[in-house]
Amino acid sequence: MDRRNPFLAITLTLCLFSLQALINVEAASVVFLDSPTHKYLRSPSEPAAIAQTDSMSLSEVGAAVSVLLGFAPPSTLSASSSSKLNKVLIPNPFDRPLAVFALEVTGVEDSQLLRDTVFGGALKSKVMSEESKADIQVPDEDEVSVISLNDLPSFDSDKLSSNKELHELASFLGGSYVSGHSPLSGELSIPLPGGDNLRLDLSKKAELELLNGIVGLLRKIERAMVMLEDLSPNANGQKLSELITGTFDGIKALRENHGTEGAEEGVHLFAVSVPKIFDYLQARYRGKIVGVIVHGEADDSESKKLLNMVVNSRTSPRWLEEESASLNATSVAEALLVRRTIAWTTGILLIIATLLGVSFTTLLLFISPLLIIH
Repeated sequence: MDRRNPFLAITLTLCLFSLQALINVEAASVVFLDSPTHKYLRSPSEPAAIAQTDSMSLSEVGAAVSVLLGFAPPSTLSASSSSKLNKVLIPNPFDRPLAVFALEVTGVEDSQLLRDTVFGGALKSKVMSEESKADIQVPDEDEVSVISLNDLPSFDSDKLSSNKELHELASFLGGSYVSGHSPLSGELSIPLPGGDNLRLDLSKKAELELLNGIVGLLRKIERAMVMLEDLSPNANGQKLSELITGTFDGIKALRENHGTEGAEEGVHLFAVSVPKIFDYLQARYRGKIVGVIVHGEADDSESKKLLNMVVNSRTSPRWLEEESASLNATSVAEALLVRRTIAWTTGILLIIATLLGVSFTTLLLFISPLLIIH
């Protein structure tokens, strides 16, 4: 047997692992959507802005969301990562939106999300996915309101049920709908940024399911807005930061159930729909919100959420007072025992004095030393 074979096998194995690592390293991408009326992000045309050829880590994406919510970046953030954030965020710590719409999309190829025609002139970057999650760190859960669209219940109204709703959806997306011979049939036409039109044949189950996915996402966002309006400020009367997270699996489901055919249309529909949904959020927040669209999938062995909020609990002044008081518990108990002893002694002497008819002046002369000692 050739002794070089084991070494050759080991070498090939290491090469395969290295190749797999290279494949997984750039398996995600991120798109930042800024307010058209109030800028919080650098413009892609700025020399100092991050380029599509650059890359961010998931921890840097999470840190960017934390800063946009008005919190300091994690203390563990390296100098190079801080420099990366400066390429994304306008360097003004006193002007943050305090509201972020963070959406994960699955089933999209990396190159599809980074194309120039998708999401217009938004700030985009590749994401190095050595990490499994993007941790969004906040100092206190009482300072931020978080609503996960994934956790909201689904209703029958989250799906299209009439041609009227199709007309309304087409109008919302800036397109048109021509009804067919039966309900929920016909053709939906939506203009694309490049000048072409996306035409969806609703007689095809896959395309109707894709539309229902967009409608379901929109309905849950509307319910989230109602829930956030009902929330009161924190104990200090300050408005809470607001984080809305969710996942869109419509394109992934299209690939799994109907093959790659039509997935390209799904990407186009998603790329047209999300800016419209973000415009809706912009109107609700009066321009004070930023969108973060992340493509990628968390490890199957872990939670399916790629974006993960982490609360860094800090000791409150009340806890500090309680800890300080517990250190002096023995001294307090001793003082309380002395006071109770004096009180009982005084009471007993008063009763005895009353029974014996001793004058009040004599009694005071007797108990005065006790009071002076205390």
